[in-house]
Amino acid sequence: MGTAIPLVTRVKSKLADLRSSTLRLLLSDFVLFRAAILLVRYLKVGSYAQRVRLGAVKRPHYAYCVYHAAALAKRLGYERISVLEFGVAGGTGLLALEEHARNISRELEIDIDIYGFDSGCGLPALKDYRDLPYHWKAGFFRMNEEALVSKLTMAKLVLGDVSETVPRFVSEYKPAPVAAVMVDLDLYSATDHALRLFDCAEAYRLPRIFCYFDDITGDEAELYNDFTGERLAIREFNERHSTVKLSKAYHLTTRRRVEPWYYQIMVLHDFSHSRYNDFVSRENQQLPLKARRGE
Repeated sequence: MGTAIPLVTRVKSKLADLRSSTLRLLLSDFVLFRAAILLVRYLKVGSYAQRVRLGAVKRPHYAYCVYHAAALAKRLGYERISVLEFGVAGGTGLLALEEHARNISRELEIDIDIYGFDSGCGLPALKDYRDLPYHWKAGFFRMNEEALVSKLTMAKLVLGDVSETVPRFVSEYKPAPVAAVMVDLDLYSATDHALRLFDCAEAYRLPRIFCYFDDITGDEAELYNDFTGERLAIREFNERHSTVKLSKAYHLTTRRRVEPWYYQIMVLHDFSHSRYNDFVSRENQQLPLKARRGE
């Protein structure tokens, strides 16, 4: 007569089998979903708005910000908006913005201008620990200006140190109201200067601005935190302003499928903006009491 398998061992084995099958199911679902998204993206199934919603576009975080910024501007009656990228580097993001702008402009019937801010020379000299010298080095992400300019069709490059280009941006370019901003400056010092753009007159800003911050999550090498880098610049910006605040986009993280970039989207709220309280939601939000069956 063989030795009986202990109950605890049998239970552990069943649990292991359950975990394995559950993992396979989850992975299968994940792979199928990603495959479907790629198919929708490359076959361009559905409207651009639908593909943006699914994330079935290049740089979906950029598309999300531009689309919803344009939709807000349209509801407020604006005919033209500006979209900014801080930290152009090689230019892949700026080219993606051009593609999004063309599609969204056509779909929502609103004009979109694009500006790309960059030193052109890569990261500047790091100031101190707040610029994360354990992760970044001066000269990273140098731009090939000639190669990039040859590919751009609508975006304008604003070259130079952001500490100098941001203060004079409005006076030199007279931009349409800023509606979306992508920040990929890596360093605390550069991001601090970039966020001062939001101090310009309200005529050059929407009351709410969709923002993407590239360097606020990261991994075990970067270890971004609230006391260095872009996160520190955001925190100090909020501390300096009583009626203008950068806030997380909480609505995104309640979606059924949560993408990592959802945590990198923030919205600038200017509570003192003359258009902040303008109604932009659905007109009919009544919830009538349904009659019981038979009544």
